[in-house]
Amino acid sequence: MSVEVKWPKYAWINGKIVEWDNAKIHVFSHGLHYGTGVFEGIRGYYDNGYIKIFRLEDHMKRLFKSAKIIHMQIPYKLDDLIKAVIDVVKANGFTNDIYIRPIAFRGLGSFGLRAQNPVDVAIIAVEFGKYLKKTGVRCTISSWRKPAADSFPIYAKVTGMYLLYHLASLEASMNGYDEAILLDSDGFVAEGSGENIFIVKDNTLITPPTYDAILEGITRDTVIKLAREELGLVVIERRIRREELYTADEAFFTGTAAEITPIIEVDGRPIGNGQVGTITEKIVKLYNDVVLGKIEKYRKWITEVKII
Repeated sequence: MSVEVKWPKYAWINGKIVEWDNAKIHVFSHGLHYGTGVFEGIRGYYDNGYIKIFRLEDHMKRLFKSAKIIHMQIPYKLDDLIKAVIDVVKANGFTNDIYIRPIAFRGLGSFGLRAQNPVDVAIIAVEFGKYLKKTGVRCTISSWRKPAADSFPIYAKVTGMYLLYHLASLEASMNGYDEAILLDSDGFVAEGSGENIFIVKDNTLITPPTYDAILEGITRDTVIKLAREELGLVVIERRIRREELYTADEAFFTGTAAEITPIIEVDGRPIGNGQVGTITEKIVKLYNDVVLGKIEKYRKWITEVKII
């Protein structure tokens, strides 16, 4: 699924806030040719004169971890980039919900697969609504598979990896579905094209384990904590067979863009009764309260930026 966005006034690139039209890189940048980049997706919610950025520090820490995995040295400290996110949000004066995209990639320099060019860093923030239908999505199992952990650095959020997700999502759309679900190299359920996945069976949450071929999602981590601590649910991390997904009581995606999105159908088979399930509804409501800072216990996850 694609989302239309309104371009903002400013972006941050290599230490400076610049006008949107001047946020440019060279056509010979290494990251463009070889996918040598890492990125994050972060949500910010507008609420009564503030943008409330959800789990900003956790996202930025994951950016640095991803860079380390692919031998990339980001030329800024963690605190520098956290401040840069806040600065670019303030500069744009957003009054709607936003999506923030920090990205680091190898820039201009040598050419070829061994090149370790200097790293460029940019931070983009745009007004952004709902990515997937909150009333539930119809999905299909993609013909594309998630690679095994020893064939690609799957624990890093790497730009080059997203060609796979682009193809899976495009395939789903061309066949009349809202989203794709990928299996791993062994045929177990892995994730969506940009989301982690949960199923509900007998009031228990089940999600693929992080040692398997999935990205360690921050929204996924949030849901696991909230389900256990606030809803008293049992959460099991284990492999999920395709047939288990088809016969689940409920299913949903988690992700920064997708937030909590109910899955109501997979490959023509309704999930449960084909409606949003009661446990999913509870998690959606709880998550929405948490990201707006309405639950004191989790306000540590919120970075508030006052919009003047």
